[in-house]
Amino acid sequence: MAKVSRRDFLKYVGAGGAGAGAGILIGESREQPVEYLMPLVEPPPGYIPGVATYYNTLCTQCSAGCGITVRIREGRAKKIEGNPLHPVSQGRTCALGQAGLNALYNPDRIRQPLRRTGDRGSAAYEDVSWDEALTELGERLGSLVAENRGEEIALLTGTVRGHLHDLLERFAGELGSQSYLQYDFTTPENLYAANEICFGTDRLPYYDIHNADYLLSFGADIAGTWISPVHHSLGLGQMRQGRPGSRGHFVYVEPRMNLTAASADEWIPAAPGTEGLFALALAHVIFDGGPARVSDPYNWSDVLRAYSPGEVAERIGVDAERITTIAAGLAAAKAALVVGGGAAASGTNGVANMVAINALNYLLGNLGRRGGLLLNPAPVLPAPGKSHRAGFRRMREFAGQAQAGGVDTLITFNTNPVFNLPTGSGFHEALAGVPFVVSLSSFLDETTAMADLVLPVSTYLEVWGDESPEPGVGVQIASLSQPVVETDFTSARAAGDIVLALAKNIGGGVASAMPFNSFEDFLKAGWQTIYERDHPGATSSDFGAFWKDAARSGVWLRTTDSIESEPVFLAAALEKLRFAEPEFGGDGPYVLQPYLSQGLWDGRGANLPWMQELPDPMTSVVYTTWIELNPATAEDLALREGDVVRVRSPSGEFEAPVVPFNGIRPDVVGVPIGQGHEHYGRYAQGRGVNPLRIVGEKSDSNSGTHAWGATRVALEKTGRRVHVIKTGGISRDLGRNILGRKEIQFLGE
Repeated sequence: MAKVSRRDFLKYVGAGGAGAGAGILIGESREQPVEYLMPLVEPPPGYIPGVATYYNTLCTQCSAGCGITVRIREGRAKKIEGNPLHPVSQGRTCALGQAGLNALYNPDRIRQPLRRTGDRGSAAYEDVSWDEALTELGERLGSLVAENRGEEIALLTGTVRGHLHDLLERFAGELGSQSYLQYDFTTPENLYAANEICFGTDRLPYYDIHNADYLLSFGADIAGTWISPVHHSLGLGQMRQGRPGSRGHFVYVEPRMNLTAASADEWIPAAPGTEGLFALALAHVIFDGGPARVSDPYNWSDVLRAYSPGEVAERIGVDAERITTIAAGLAAAKAALVVGGGAAASGTNGVANMVAINALNYLLGNLGRRGGLLLNPAPVLPAPGKSHRAGFRRMREFAGQAQAGGVDTLITFNTNPVFNLPTGSGFHEALAGVPFVVSLSSFLDETTAMADLVLPVSTYLEVWGDESPEPGVGVQIASLSQPVVETDFTSARAAGDIVLALAKNIGGGVASAMPFNSFEDFLKAGWQTIYERDHPGATSSDFGAFWKDAARSGVWLRTTDSIESEPVFLAAALEKLRFAEPEFGGDGPYVLQPYLSQGLWDGRGANLPWMQELPDPMTSVVYTTWIELNPATAEDLALREGDVVRVRSPSGEFEAPVVPFNGIRPDVVGVPIGQGHEHYGRYAQGRGVNPLRIVGEKSDSNSGTHAWGATRVALEKTGRRVHVIKTGGISRDLGRNILGRKEIQFLGE
């Protein structure tokens, strides 16, 4: 607000009176930037003033694959809700899905191709035309192919499924590239590895939470960020309240309380890294207590003998009686289900923990049963396999390849490893040494800022696309996305269209292998192949009607193929069924537990203002990074809310204010992931810190996945204090001592 002096105020009041005149004159005295609402010069097809249109499409804010419905009025997207026809979302969305409009109309979107003019990472660019950008990149790729150096071309993307994955795979193959990798911080690599060990499958199963009577979660934040949070939240709600007269029991195990733990009947803050030991102790009781629900072909008694509750209780931090009680509840339930992920999978023994959880499900007899763990059928659309998923180990190998000069041109799309890989991974240094880096991105994030050439891509609300969700829901699903609006403020193009244009520029065999004018044509051709495979003898008009129906509903279910046969627990899994002691980097007294926030996730939501304003469900903090300490720990260190502390590990340090929090173990420090961006637009830049910068480089010995929960830290007071912004405000009793505390301290005392 502009400052008005007392003299000017009296002058304005004298001129126009104390009523409306003063308001008009004061308003005129303020210098406000003038903004104009620009109408659509050429209305889009179907435009009717005042009449809303609804499009069913696909959300890609995370990798869950929820179906959404977008309301359009006057050619503008106004609201996003869940698609009630889609079996994943069933008419619901999460907060991040609602904020898709912030991505679509974000003022920091890249609007035209950019060529680097400054140093790598400086974000200094000049505008170039699409013809210039595509010609420059096409000629470079074409010369590498002509020189038989296609193996020096690499593609690095986030999670991509469906026909866009198919197109990228074809493109990489035609170029001769051996490096088409998908890196996503949230990919549950240890769960994939454990399922392959136990069941011999490289797909995620369907966890039938909906029909479970007793649910035990080891770190899987069902109501927050675990794999498919909207679908699993629906299942949790049905389990707890959807069956009159039958309320399922829910136990949550994690060192820190989150929204899922707060929704449970019991929260158990077990020691970090001991989740697998806890599961083995439960298995010991269930197997010995009998009658067992499975036979003993694998000699379970020998495997579980060493894990009695009395022998392991102290290491877990949970008394033996409580372990026995939970085991009894699991054994007595008609449909008991155990799930794991998050913190339980983030240590050096994450795969071993997940294997123990799978073994517990086997002993409970719930494999392939209603309310248990079921295998999904194969995806109906093209899907990336293990060879494409790039975990921490593969990313370090790729960094080594780049540093050794094995990568001439790198094309990145929809991924930001510079932000969420640890400093010691070497990726940033490797990227700096790649001769030519191209980024296909909607926003100038940390990885894009390292690019020599930036090609702006359209958001998911402006493009055609499809995917089969992972995990599925027990039947084969093909989700279809379509453009719901035509933006008029950016020249961004769909990623698939950019790839096809590059193929044409390269020419030769690359162009002839992809003879499509647009990605929409490529997508339709793929769906037509699937349709004709299911409907031999179908005509083009039959497919046309099918395509219209699929676009209208946003999803197609192949109901003839349902859940596969019962998963088989492999004997080889018993070799991995031993508790592996967790290892921690650093010698500090506290274990650092970074965690995904529901709004910012791994940082991808930090450029969305709604997500910055979304209060943390446990502390109500907004806009920044904070450090959660148990009140007993805070008292021992003479810390109170707002005190800024320095968090140190062997890999680095950062500073952030303390928020005392009852829902965390005294030996654990909780810090949300997502803030601390150096780039990524006005809403994300310069806000908070990125805790992943001080996480060590330890990894899981089985999968090579980054153990981002395996770092010990020390805390140091800085002597500074700040005001922590919380929607909950500050409790005040106005001196009446009615809050049950002897002393109320306020900021600044």
